[in-house]
Amino acid sequence: MTVESVGEIDITTDSFLVAGAILALVVVVGLALILRTRLGRLSGVGKIALASLTTVLLLIGSGASVNAHFDYFRTLGDVLGLPPSDEVELAALLARTDRPDRGIVTTMAIPGRASGFAGRPAMVWVPPAWFARPRPSLPVVMLLHGTPGTPQDWLDGGQAGATADAYAAAHGGTAPILVMPDVNGTIDGDSECVDGPGGRVETYLTADVPRFVTDVFHAAAPGRAWAVAGLSEGGSCSLMLALRHPDLFATFGDYAGLAGPRAGDTNADTASAVAQLFGGSQAAFLAHEPAALLAARRYPELGGWFEVGDADPEPYAAVGTVVPAARRAGITTCEVVVPGGGHTFAVFSQAFSDSLPWIAGRVGAGPPAVCTSRM
Repeated sequence: MTVESVGEIDITTDSFLVAGAILALVVVVGLALILRTRLGRLSGVGKIALASLTTVLLLIGSGASVNAHFDYFRTLGDVLGLPPSDEVELAALLARTDRPDRGIVTTMAIPGRASGFAGRPAMVWVPPAWFARPRPSLPVVMLLHGTPGTPQDWLDGGQAGATADAYAAAHGGTAPILVMPDVNGTIDGDSECVDGPGGRVETYLTADVPRFVTDVFHAAAPGRAWAVAGLSEGGSCSLMLALRHPDLFATFGDYAGLAGPRAGDTNADTASAVAQLFGGSQAAFLAHEPAALLAARRYPELGGWFEVGDADPEPYAAVGTVVPAARRAGITTCEVVVPGGGHTFAVFSQAFSDSLPWIAGRVGAGPPAVCTSRM
């Protein structure tokens, strides 16, 4: 069995979880029998060793239960931190001349020349059509992660590569380029994608990332051919960025985001956002708050996809207020509510899968797709 095949073992199936539980039980019982056989009875050291092993296995089991709930790690490779099997170095990607059967992932640092933001390495997925010569100027979807999180979350729990591969396979190898930049700088950072204490992240996402992607990947220029979408924090970021920069992003996807930039986990706590994200400036907060932006102007060229689980209280409440305001402001909207869905990667990955045909149609990477809102 190769490393790649081991890495692709699905750890979310009931059979895998049951097998893991049985194996753990066998290990504990076997160790107890061995110690008793060799020592006649369990010594103090033996008891400590057995208790330690049991504790470790219980912790692993608890972690597996939590993972099963949030549906984050899908394969053994995700757990072990193995890179995606289709990932290559940027230099090798740029030098490749043959057309692959599916999309390819690469990782690189995107320098913060305009922003000064020191982002963690970004990930980029390119479809088979990108390998044509001359290089086509393909549309772009920028995918933003949440907190805690990393850009690779979109490939692991978010399953963005698999979703895009399926879309490309159904459309002759064509799909948007997926760009997954860092938005927080650290695993537990929470910049809310603004130029604030966490760095000039808004400038990074609206200046540095587009410039790098168009230069290195020959992508289409920002505007109608670019979309921004995200999960959780990344969802509210995407909404905010599209409203503040409709000249850069004509389409957005908000998957379980809050009503706007927040320093906590609730829509109502705007005071913390003003203090922690905007240096106490109410004016700066309102300049980034979707409700205020939607009340101040119309966005007839903008399109937005909102998807959330009805068991995810704060994001669900945000959709209930933001979507009507977006429609009043002239935004073409699609609203999808997942019955029983929580704040999990099961919802996030489904949201991207649901919305990709619609987003791809709007940015020009596929035929127009009709949105049927589900509530």
